Amino acid sequence: MNNKSYFSHNSAFVDDDCIIGEGTKIWHFSHIMSNCTLGNNCNIGQNVVISPDVILGNNVKVQNNVSLYTGVICEDDVFLGPSMVFTNVINPRSAVNRRGQYSKTIVKKGASIGANATIVCGNDIGEYALVGAGSVVTKTIKAYALVVGNPSKQIGWVSEYGHRLNFNDVDIAVCPESNQKYKLENNSVTRID
Repeated sequence: MNNKSYFSHNSAFVDDDCIIGEGTKIWHFSHIMSNCTLGNNCNIGQNVVISPDVILGNNVKVQNNVSLYTGVICEDDVFLGPSMVFTNVINPRSAVNRRGQYSKTIVKKGASIGANATIVCGNDIGEYALVGAGSVVTKTIKAYALVVGNPSKQIGWVSEYGHRLNFNDVDIAVCPESNQKYKLENNSVTRID
């Protein structure tokens, strides 16, 4: 009898001592390593590796072929696009054991990281930020920032619904989908309603 509150495909490996929330789905050929915490209603795509001690909040969507290495923390509602990757050592060498020197990377609530992006360790991603496909993140990303390229550069701001924000002459923008309002002040964006 299976009384798990989550689903894992029979080809997936879930190691001991993991905490996996209700409604989470783990798909084909994925490996959830020891001491991970996955929140409620997460979706872990095919061929995903989640290394020891990684923490995912609720409703995190991890697309196919993603690697999350020790030191990564994703808050609620994060989206990780296909084949994106995190690093956890700034200067890896095969002959030098740097286990125990892993850098922490935090992806804040609601952020999205596009397909094939690379996040160099120690660079946090702000709330609701949007990292474009193929970007290489080499510095911390602000909340609501839109970044693209290698190395990534900020090219604008986005709403919580992922739409580009266009600020008027008093630095107010309205999301075209949600009608939420945002204020640009001191090179930072905050939602004001």
